[in-house]
Amino acid sequence: MDRNLINEGRARAEALLLGNAGDLGILGSRHAYQQVWARDGMISGLGLGLCRSGSGPAIHRQSLETLRQFQSPLGKIPHNVGYSNVEDPALVALGGRLGADGNGGRIMADTTHAGCVDSNLWYIIGHYYDYMLSHDLGFLRQAWPSLEAALLWLRYQDSNECGLLEVHEAMDWADLLSPHYNVLFDNVLYYAVWQAMGALAAALGLPAEPYAAAAEDVRHKINTLLWVGPEATVDWEWIRRYRQEWLYPIQRVETELVVRPFYLPYMGFRDYADRFDVLGNLLAILFGVAGQRQANLILDYIHDCGLNTPYPVRVLYPEIRPGEKEWREYFRVRNLNQPYHYHNGGAWPFVGGFYVAALVQAGRLDEAQAQLARLAEMNHLGKTEEWEFNEWFHGLSGRPMGFAGQSWSAAMYIYAQDAVARGAPHIFNAGQGWECGA
Repeated sequence: MDRNLINEGRARAEALLLGNAGDLGILGSRHAYQQVWARDGMISGLGLGLCRSGSGPAIHRQSLETLRQFQSPLGKIPHNVGYSNVEDPALVALGGRLGADGNGGRIMADTTHAGCVDSNLWYIIGHYYDYMLSHDLGFLRQAWPSLEAALLWLRYQDSNECGLLEVHEAMDWADLLSPHYNVLFDNVLYYAVWQAMGALAAALGLPAEPYAAAAEDVRHKINTLLWVGPEATVDWEWIRRYRQEWLYPIQRVETELVVRPFYLPYMGFRDYADRFDVLGNLLAILFGVAGQRQANLILDYIHDCGLNTPYPVRVLYPEIRPGEKEWREYFRVRNLNQPYHYHNGGAWPFVGGFYVAALVQAGRLDEAQAQLARLAEMNHLGKTEEWEFNEWFHGLSGRPMGFAGQSWSAAMYIYAQDAVARGAPHIFNAGQGWECGA
């Protein structure tokens, strides 16, 4: 283990992350994705809150204020916000910039993935993180109506009122992939959102119990619907009485799969997928949806399948191939989503940061330290220079294939390094729970 490389990585990550700040908040990078992204920005906030210069929390708050400024009348948080006249290689499919020519470089919200559900989810979690850093009740009171509106918008995404979100495909971080309906990733975040809202409500002196009850309901239903094995019990009588829609798919997975050492990526109407969504499972560990036995099964499976090699960590296993039911022809866009590319089995450094944090959360500190060293090596690689903090890597070759200088790659390295150093994930740790304190 090269401790010098690990320590250099921390310094390099902080310099890159702070250098990616703009007047609207944290940008995806200075090379591409030159906007404030709800998803990327809130994840980047996890690292900004730990920057030793002390300026990180203010940058994170500016991102929150930018997103709030562009919240829709119905409560929708935009996918991203940026200046319309900025040339951006990541927006090649849109003509290379966020807006049309001749609009004066105004600030505008992106509508390419306007239906993404996780913008609202991460926005609320990002506000929780801000309060945990600052305990600024004034800012929280100012933001509370926006948070309530964002939560109400999410509640209306539960179209069958089952208690879980129903999500269209390609409408979350995996915006070039086909999970749909009751999706693991979004519903784990939905659990975290209810917990966060309860803690924030308590800080404001408002009733917190309804939020806590809703969080427990989401956690229970994720385990009922998406975990296959004895670690989660199925209340058949309740399902027959209140949720008959679930009878057929749950009976199918119990018969066809018997057990799995991970949460299924989604359950559709009379349908399911038997693949391992790595990020969704890691967040289930970090946020407390998974119990200790489930966490160990998930982390053992990552190790046993070699998904942490050559670098942590590949995000889908097995990858989807042409001709399979989950393959979509739009995966071919920009040659992005071929097998072992991008969302389809590529390796992402920011997910590697969540992997290290999940290992720490599960008490597997030696593994976490070893994987942190691998993550340092990964971020050290580049196409043209060292310490590129690239976007994503080929799942087999381990070579960088995305855009360099990514904020969330740097931020989640900081978060992972801090988690290993303190022996617990910052803010989101099992011992602390979801209490805001005074």
